[in-house]
Amino acid sequence: MITVVLIRTVSTLVTVFTWMIIIRAVLSFIHPSGYNRLYQDVVGTLDMLTEPLVAPIRGVVPMAGMFDFSPLIALLLLQVVGNLLVQLLAGIR
Repeated sequence: MITVVLIRTVSTLVTVFTWMIIIRAVLSFIHPSGYNRLYQDVVGTLDMLTEPLVAPIRGVVPMAGMFDFSPLIALLLLQVVGNLLVQLLAGIR
């Protein structure tokens, strides 16, 4: 029973962080003209929540011109670690 809850929690967290990283990456290409408080609030919140995952990778992986591939690598690592945790928890049952 408790392992099912843990598996769902891990899966949900991985999904939420995956979408936050994707949205952050997409928004990095969009810059509304002038000051837009909603845009700034959303981007600030996404940066605050996802930077602890992306920053260590950014320190290791150099940028390719103007492109930062650290969010893509963070997504891949997040999926791998999430799947490993789910498989480990599923094996406990």
